[in-house]
Amino acid sequence: MSLMLIIQLAAIALFMGAIPLIVNAYRGNKLGLHHLSSITLFITFDLVLFGAFTRLTDSGLGCPDWPGCYGHSNPLLASDQISLAQSQMPFGPVSQSKAWIEMLHRYFASGVGFLILSMAILSWINRKKIEKWITNLAIGLFFLVCLQGAFGAFTVTLKLQPIIVTVHLLLALLLLMGLVVFNHGTHVNQGELKKDPQYLRVHTIGLLLVCSIQIFLGAWVSTNYAVLACQDFPSCNGSLVPSMDFQNGFTFWRELGKTETGDYLPIEALIAIHWLHRVFAAVVFLSVTTFYFNYRKLSLSGTSIWHLSLRKWLKVLVGLVVLQFVTGISNVVLNWPLIAALIHTGGAALLIITSTKLLLLATPKPNN
Repeated sequence: MSLMLIIQLAAIALFMGAIPLIVNAYRGNKLGLHHLSSITLFITFDLVLFGAFTRLTDSGLGCPDWPGCYGHSNPLLASDQISLAQSQMPFGPVSQSKAWIEMLHRYFASGVGFLILSMAILSWINRKKIEKWITNLAIGLFFLVCLQGAFGAFTVTLKLQPIIVTVHLLLALLLLMGLVVFNHGTHVNQGELKKDPQYLRVHTIGLLLVCSIQIFLGAWVSTNYAVLACQDFPSCNGSLVPSMDFQNGFTFWRELGKTETGDYLPIEALIAIHWLHRVFAAVVFLSVTTFYFNYRKLSLSGTSIWHLSLRKWLKVLVGLVVLQFVTGISNVVLNWPLIAALIHTGGAALLIITSTKLLLLATPKPNN
């Protein structure tokens, strides 16, 4: 990796990260920690969607090296190498459009890294004015985004190995969770609880766990390209319980499309991956329904900021589960349209954000 490549990519990261800050300054908004984290949270969510777009358009190996593209900072400079690779494999993973999609994803990610670094620096400068855990969280988020970048590199160098791509997505969602907590903690009017309603926090943790398991299963479906393994609904290829191979389907350390021994992955393994995601969706639906009706009455029992927030996020939670149900079925019956798949990924990210907000609302503010 040349020094010039590092300088060029660092300049791009600075440019990408500075754009929202410049727009914010132009609009006359004061850039505090809460406002900065709101910007970063919004752009990180967009990055998750763009990462899904990169995967769904098979652009993950559009530039088969990292961090540059054939050793260059952008596909224009690598056009000869890209054209050669495309001529050798016309329907392969490398093309001009795929190279640009992959590099734009990397540029976008580097901009998020710059914003999170800015959050960490600003938190450190103001560490005497804010709570200690906020500074620690900002620094932790910076290390997390660096780890996320490392898995982005592994995604390319290990040729889209499913477990690596899955962890890459889950780390992005963990980053979203951390940003939600940071954003909540830096809000001047959070409307926190003074007393914990019985079982609310425990049930919210359970809800977040159930949603996280389902999102992992959904990521495993996506990264193994098992969306169309079941081609009808509610049955799977004409059977409620089709022939499945869970052993190969859930062997995590293996190449894409291969078994642990290097053979081609049987269709029964893909069916097992898809089918389990479907079954657990029913668990999520029951969990959300139970949670909603248990705490809807509580949300209507007052008019404080806390009660209004709980009411709002309960409605969002139910709306997202309906959205996930509709887009999940659409992926199957409409033969995996790109827009439905992107919305399904976005819904999963919003489900994590919503569950995290509910957990924060269920956590009493400690007595000073």
